[in-house]
Amino acid sequence: MIRLFFGSVRLQRLGATAGIASPVLAFACILLAIVSYPKFSWTSNALSDLGVIKGLTGPLFDFGLYASGILGCIFAVFGLFNYIGNSFIGKVGSSFFAGATVMLISIGVFNESFSGTHYAVSVAFFLLSPISLFILTGAFGLAHQARTAVFSVAIGVAAAVPWVLQFAIHYVPNVAIPEAVSGLAVSAWVIALSFGIFKQTKN
Repeated sequence: MIRLFFGSVRLQRLGATAGIASPVLAFACILLAIVSYPKFSWTSNALSDLGVIKGLTGPLFDFGLYASGILGCIFAVFGLFNYIGNSFIGKVGSSFFAGATVMLISIGVFNESFSGTHYAVSVAFFLLSPISLFILTGAFGLAHQARTAVFSVAIGVAAAVPWVLQFAIHYVPNVAIPEAVSGLAVSAWVIALSFGIFKQTKN
């Protein structure tokens, strides 16, 4: 019924539009939240610390996460699932990525006031994101999309390395920097894939 209403191409373009909007909204809200809270430190805070600050800061930060998570889920379901074709590995990778977006929504909904839940969904998000990219790398490789495969594995590594280094050598006192670097890497991949979807569906 949904497919008949929107049409396959419209569904993919809806997903691609959401994919571009998701990271733009997320980082706009994060940066505005940082600006609104001068005490924030990139080395001494986690980004999620902003989510429990009273006034404008907390609601703005939390909204940015769950709203961008919803947009990211639309990208995964309507854009990525169609873009990946009938590949079983691709569908698994897309499902993992959709799971990551659900965790992003949960980070915004369950802020640091829900300490245990917040920690669990945060860890899940930063684990599922690179794992999904590594799985999708295999799907793109099997589909002979070498450039997309190389790009995906590079982004997966870029998203994972800040966390590996943090746990290995603890290069910053808190996690705002690895969160931002990892998030920016995944955002670049989502935007690039979204433009790829638009190119694929161009009349």
